[in-house]
Amino acid sequence: MQPSRIHSRIGVGLAGGFYPAPHRYELFLSASCPRSLRISITLGLLGLKDSVATTILGHPTETPGAFASLRSAYEATMHHYDGPLTAPALCDRWSGRIVSNHTPDILRDLAGLLSGHDEACPSALRPPGLIADIDALRDLLDCDVTPDAGPAERSATLDLLDHRLDLRPYVLGGELTAADVDLWVALVRLGPAALGDRPRLREYVGRLRDHPAFPDAQERDDGLRPA
Repeated sequence: MQPSRIHSRIGVGLAGGFYPAPHRYELFLSASCPRSLRISITLGLLGLKDSVATTILGHPTETPGAFASLRSAYEATMHHYDGPLTAPALCDRWSGRIVSNHTPDILRDLAGLLSGHDEACPSALRPPGLIADIDALRDLLDCDVTPDAGPAERSATLDLLDHRLDLRPYVLGGELTAADVDLWVALVRLGPAALGDRPRLREYVGRLRDHPAFPDAQERDDGLRPA
């Protein structure tokens, strides 16, 4: 069964959508899921870990309460819902409903109104002049920099990225953006062996690992840890 897509947004809609408020929202993230890791790192970069609750879904037998809470949220959102419980999912704790289970929209909302940013005060993670480049790089990574990508396509894209990092400290320039979160997660998912003799990619992975918002090696081995 295909997962149901829920595409509500923070501050978007005829009635203003779900408006931002501290401690109103909860994220359900899945252990060892690259999309969940992107969101977890973004929470840290934006300083949102104290204002947006996080529940980690491990194996159903290990985290039954988390799965029960997520099922309640899906059922509150869609009457008689009997589909898969997909995560990441951003939930509104006030109504018990899911706002979105579409990762790109969740990431945009975290970097937008949920962190106090808007057009007048844009987020450094998604500066207006780089939004198109951030989204294009994410599409490229999801296509060509995955364990399932064709070897030739993956190698060519890794060579391109390695060359980019010879010219700048971060993939889109001199400052860390959401594109670096996407790239770092994609690279660590491949593993060091897949990076081959690309020293700039290896240095980049190690440098960002030292940033407090990025998990260290042990945390990556364990995945996102269930409570």
